[in-house]
Amino acid sequence: MNTSYNQVAGQSVERLAALSDGIFGVAMTLLLLELRVPAKELIRSESDLRRALVMLAPQLLVYLMSFLTLGIFWVGQQTQLNHLRGSERHLTWIHLAFLFLVTLMPFSTRLLTGFITYRTALVAYWANLFLLGALLYLSWGRATRAGMVKSDTPPKVVDAICRRIWTAQAFYAFGASLCVLHPYWSIGFIVFMQLYYAIAPRYEPGQQKGVA
Repeated sequence: MNTSYNQVAGQSVERLAALSDGIFGVAMTLLLLELRVPAKELIRSESDLRRALVMLAPQLLVYLMSFLTLGIFWVGQQTQLNHLRGSERHLTWIHLAFLFLVTLMPFSTRLLTGFITYRTALVAYWANLFLLGALLYLSWGRATRAGMVKSDTPPKVVDAICRRIWTAQAFYAFGASLCVLHPYWSIGFIVFMQLYYAIAPRYEPGQQKGVA
């Protein structure tokens, strides 16, 4: 029996992880390009420099939010890849679509930085987050259906990964809805939740002991 190309394509988890590391690293670096040193010709005293640095605060906040976003999604993807025994063509392309959305984060960040008081810019940024989460959830669903998850992975780990994605997306959606009050409320809430996820205790509320 002949073997089709699609049956053997995209099977390396290691290569996918290596590509992911590179793309995330570049995207995180590009975020920094939006932070610019105050124009020298506008600074004539210490007070001018202090005021210019204060004016950079919103940009620093958005940069922090985007860096945390990419860090959280990198951890999420790597957690999935670490539990896979292999990959297949469809699963690989889902992860490639996920990485495409990662490359859009610098643009979403620039848009939000340039129009930080505009709700449309905040919604566009949230849409990027939503699609990242949706594809991460889709990739895990595909991996479980295709039998790509390692056989020694406990069912509670499979459930924990799904629960983390759903919970995070619910909080992001709530945070985005706060733009009805003001975009700064949305940004502040999202940053708070990201910091929580970055430093959260091992056991979250509602989890049973032993579920990471």
